[in-house]
Amino acid sequence: MGRVRLEAITWDRLGDLLAERLLDLKPDDGSPWPRIAFDGAPAARPGDLAARVAEALRVRGRPSLTVDTHGFLRPASLRLEYGHQDVEAYYNGWFDTGALWREVFGPLESGGDGRILPDFWDPATDRATRSPYVPLPPGGFLLLHGPLLLRHWFPFDLAVHVLLSPGALRRRTPGTDHWTLHAFERYEQETDPVGTADVLVRADDPRHPAWSGLPGASD
Repeated sequence: MGRVRLEAITWDRLGDLLAERLLDLKPDDGSPWPRIAFDGAPAARPGDLAARVAEALRVRGRPSLTVDTHGFLRPASLRLEYGHQDVEAYYNGWFDTGALWREVFGPLESGGDGRILPDFWDPATDRATRSPYVPLPPGGFLLLHGPLLLRHWFPFDLAVHVLLSPGALRRRTPGTDHWTLHAFERYEQETDPVGTADVLVRADDPRHPAWSGLPGASD
């Protein structure tokens, strides 16, 4: 964590403050759809925070669409080509980044139509989900959550990283998934999400989060 200063906060307050910040967020590329990352290992539950922010935006009259990258897993024949516990495959090949670019980020470019595919592949059936496209009106927010998000050069306008210490990550990751911990160690070393994200949230104790504050804020 270096010199990053974190302060205690409640989850409800965190969701409200992030939503307030997003109301004024303008994408640099001229897109009318701000794109927000909620990055973190599955054990950190970044999707829970994304859902809180979505609700806080809703009560403020602003639409959003929450998308889970686990709905964009690649087919099992590709994910598991080298076995069920191959760290390299998990790090580089489990998530269909091409589909995310095409079906999520492409429609939200300046001049896009705002029609997003909310999920692409069902890992339970190992088949395409065939979900309908969802229109996101101009001014609506994409809230994308999942692991390893900040290493793909996705055009995020704000990135939130939900952080767990190595000990907490190990404790809160099911034993059958401990093999993925090596991928998150590599992610820390190669991508430095703590240094890359705009907002850090530490969730070692899920009841008592702490955060770094908002970028540019004086307090």
